[in-house]
Amino acid sequence: MIIRIYGTWLTLLALGALAMAAKPQANINDVPQDLTVPAMTNGKPAPGKRVRQVADEYKGTQVHHSLYLPTDWKKGHIYPVIVEYAGNGPYKTREGDSGTGMVNGSNLGYGISGGRGFLWVCLPYVSKDRKSNQSQWWGDANATADYCKAVVPRICRDYGGDPSAVFIAGFSRGSIACNYIGLRDDDIAGLWRGFICHSHYDGVRRWRYAGSDLKSAAERLKRLKGRPQFISHENSVDETRQYLKEACPAGNFTFLPLPYRNHTDKWVLRDIPQRKQLRQWLAEVLRAKPAANEETKTQRK
Repeated sequence: MIIRIYGTWLTLLALGALAMAAKPQANINDVPQDLTVPAMTNGKPAPGKRVRQVADEYKGTQVHHSLYLPTDWKKGHIYPVIVEYAGNGPYKTREGDSGTGMVNGSNLGYGISGGRGFLWVCLPYVSKDRKSNQSQWWGDANATADYCKAVVPRICRDYGGDPSAVFIAGFSRGSIACNYIGLRDDDIAGLWRGFICHSHYDGVRRWRYAGSDLKSAAERLKRLKGRPQFISHENSVDETRQYLKEACPAGNFTFLPLPYRNHTDKWVLRDIPQRKQLRQWLAEVLRAKPAANEETKTQRK
């Protein structure tokens, strides 16, 4: 297993964990934002705009995704892509955190890119009746995966997305979705250059839905095939790191514990060292040769 841990030496992990336990963690909401996520609007895509779109297969329903074109977008140019899944919602915490559970409430892709250089797509979880977006858990997980497999190549074709540089990202439920949806079958697994998973991870704990068990999660992990994952969590990443030592010892994982107690994806909207580390990881993955399997190569032709 390739493991990198930002922010501390391996030999100091135990001391760092004790320090975290002894000292109350900071509140990220006390740190001023330097980025504001554009509101989702109706209309045609344009540089710097985040617009609501409906896939052809779901015309006449409320199922939709959002598309953001970077401020430096130009027709005919090629851009890497961040595909994002939201956490459960709606929710509010006493720390001041909140989330809608819908595509308009996601923040990771914008914070990571700063609004430049990347297409940013927020995809829905499709409800069981296939008429609306699902705000909690999966709805129809297979329909959700099918939506992704149809829309991501289409966006790459129409707006200059680089199909060899598509990243999947998610917070909380969305972090679990990086594997639960993003590795659901060989076709969808072949879309991704890398994974950005913040707060929770598929297989670490049992949830009240089908396929959250260790055996099912391990089958999904087989489709990772050496591609890199950036895994972060408020306070500690120890539980996920220990799980992956056993479940995927040959994996390429980078771990980042955040020194904040908040359960939120809005930490990327602030100029903090952890955001710099995530951006550095992303740049390194883009510079490196893709860990592409044969299925991925076939899809990209």
